[in-house]
Amino acid sequence: MMWLFLIAIFVIFYIFMILPQRKKQKQVEEFRKSLEKGAKVTTIGGIHGKIVDVKESTFVLEIANDVRIEVDKAAIAVDENMARNAAKNNDDNNK
Repeated sequence: MMWLFLIAIFVIFYIFMILPQRKKQKQVEEFRKSLEKGAKVTTIGGIHGKIVDVKESTFVLEIANDVRIEVDKAAIAVDENMARNAAKNNDDNNK
């Protein structure tokens, strides 16, 4: 009986904790793969810029005229266009 209880706890933990995290991780990975030149993005450090070059594991961002930095793909948090559209849709739904 004790083993059955432990197995049930593990299954519940897996369903509510691990599966949603895997799904979110896949969505973030697909988002980063879909980014292209010209996309306006924000890094996890809060730097806003436009992608000017895409490399295998990094992006080159232009953060001001002729000021470019190279950041790891994992450092990109938000596509500003997608964030604006989501905020606009959220505002429309609240009206």
